[in-house]
Amino acid sequence: MDKVETRVALLGIIVENKDSIEKLNSLLHEYRQYIIGRMGIPYEKRHISVISIALDAPMDVVSALSGKIGRLPGISTKAVYSKL
Repeated sequence: MDKVETRVALLGIIVENKDSIEKLNSLLHEYRQYIIGRMGIPYEKRHISVISIALDAPMDVVSALSGKIGRLPGISTKAVYSKL
């Protein structure tokens, strides 16, 4: 069996709609096997949260997760991939 190539990636997430947090956390739980670490910063001055998720996963998995997160109302996300 061939080993699937994985990449280290960072998902940057901005949460502007607190009503979407439960769905966001559910998605992150679904992909937990790929998550290296997570940092969330509430920014009360602007009523948003800034979240970064470090992943080690196949590129299609990162893309799928980023796409699902980006479709949640009031949430924006971008993925950055390592070159290794």
